[in-house]
Amino acid sequence: MALVRYIPVDTKYQFMRHRRWSFPLSALLSILAVAAFFGLGMNFGIDFRGGTLVEMQSRAGPADIAQIRQDAAALGFGQVEVQQFGTDRDVAVRVQLQDGGEEVQQLVVQQLRAAFEADYEFRRVEVVGPRVSGELVQSGTLGVVAAILAVLVYLWFRFEWHFAVGAVIATLHDLVLTIGFFAVTQLEFNMTSIAAILTILGYSLNDTVVVYDRIREMLRKYKRVGVNEVLDIAINATLSRTFLTSVTTLLALLALAALGGEVIKGFAYAMIFGLVIGTYSSIFIAAPVLIYLGVRQSGEFAVTDAQTQPAE
Repeated sequence: MALVRYIPVDTKYQFMRHRRWSFPLSALLSILAVAAFFGLGMNFGIDFRGGTLVEMQSRAGPADIAQIRQDAAALGFGQVEVQQFGTDRDVAVRVQLQDGGEEVQQLVVQQLRAAFEADYEFRRVEVVGPRVSGELVQSGTLGVVAAILAVLVYLWFRFEWHFAVGAVIATLHDLVLTIGFFAVTQLEFNMTSIAAILTILGYSLNDTVVVYDRIREMLRKYKRVGVNEVLDIAINATLSRTFLTSVTTLLALLALAALGGEVIKGFAYAMIFGLVIGTYSSIFIAAPVLIYLGVRQSGEFAVTDAQTQPAE
């Protein structure tokens, strides 16, 4: 029985010639992402801002958003956000962090129940105090930083320092663009978003390591071939694996985005974006940056621009 091939065998795409536009493009997008982060800010969820989140479902008929907003505002909690999600019977109520500590946050829940429980079933109640939200911000930031440092150490021992630096550059590229994605789209940024970022970094790193492993193999095999061509050969050799992994992962993420509901939507959208960026960076950032870092070919000489032309 013949195997089904989704990518032609022995492809010879010249990826390295595109580095002249991929690096400026990535630099521009990274600058825009940083500008969006400081200019637009992040739509922090209850996890990071602190406060109360209540998800309710109407016991009969569609939820009356306008009436809920009016009744919640009358309770005197300050800023209250009311948003419909899922079906027309589902509604989420977010109440800003109240002064007075954890006890006051619990009082908010009690008053919301008294106001709405007759007509709405409480499906989810989440209360985060100021101390807890501050700890979550710190823990999430430390988790991302620790992951990047672990990548650097691992690749430094697994390959050469050139590969470690290249992988960190690609990882930071994906991190900055993903943060910019949250800032531009204003998707709620919470602990699930931190999980999405770490998953994106892990996926991107895995793809980069596969490409780097093949690059190291090809550098030892083709000692008299220009480095540009060797990198192209290595990426073409892993292209089928990269394509199939990306497509199958994308199908699962599309199902999550369409059917996962409001709680998982931000995670799914971020993962779809990260999947595209991670695949792009492993090919057009992580691989060609080795040329500028002067990776050594079979340990015999350092690569320079003059040595990157194919041998006759």
